Amino acid sequence: MILTASGNIHNSLEGMAAGRAAGYNGQVDFPHALRERRTRRHLSQLDLALRAGTTQRHLSFIESGRSAPGRDMVVRLAESLELPLRERNELLLAAGYAPAYPESSLDDPALAPARTAIGHILTGHLPYPALVVDRHGDVVAANEALDLLTEGADPGLVGPGTNAYRLALHPHGMAPRILNFAEWARHILERTRQLEDLHAELTQYVPESEPPAGHLGFSVPLRLQTSRGELRLMTTVTTFATAVDVTLAELKLEAFLPADQPGLSTAEALQRSGHASTGPR
Repeated sequence: MILTASGNIHNSLEGMAAGRAAGYNGQVDFPHALRERRTRRHLSQLDLALRAGTTQRHLSFIESGRSAPGRDMVVRLAESLELPLRERNELLLAAGYAPAYPESSLDDPALAPARTAIGHILTGHLPYPALVVDRHGDVVAANEALDLLTEGADPGLVGPGTNAYRLALHPHGMAPRILNFAEWARHILERTRQLEDLHAELTQYVPESEPPAGHLGFSVPLRLQTSRGELRLMTTVTTFATAVDVTLAELKLEAFLPADQPGLSTAEALQRSGHASTGPR
């Protein structure tokens, strides 16, 4: 069965608009918010204007506060900046408009097709481990093969609503069995930089060290000692690129695949783990 994150995170468009009406005081600096997002993406005013189908002069007036954009213009600018849905809603709020994209609970009937798709993907990836996390890295769903990766971990670090990044680096989690812990920890910490509180916590579990010679950054295999021997795994991350719901758009499906040659220990160990015909949990 699919695991859903704990808590009710449902926000209808009406509810989000009501929150805006209660908390929006007219002092939100939309020009600054737009300019900050444009410069963060290294776009000139002309670049963004061309993408959004407007003129550089008009965009300059918007960024200086001399012109107030209509709702459609804000949507076009957000799309042209390729902002995540959550940031598009934030930009609309900053301009004084209601959000355009709903944020639903994962158990909302509207997301039933997505939950079914997640289940199919997790089952189809067996016998290899796979899990789905939300924007905080909290586990939403996983297949049975993940048990081999998490064996021996404190039960409080495993399961629905627990954090996958904390599980990886916590001394009572997977950390004692990760044979290339320094490299893998650096890889995890890079992925959590935007999650400030979690990043600060995880940093305490990782000893300071310099990257080794030949360090390849994001291209780091996981070397994990298990009851079936050493596993060498690489990961892939999949997202719902066409989602129009904030919650769905922020889900990430992380799948593990053997990183050694066909016929060597990792693939054999996973094939023998007994999860070839079981599904997501």
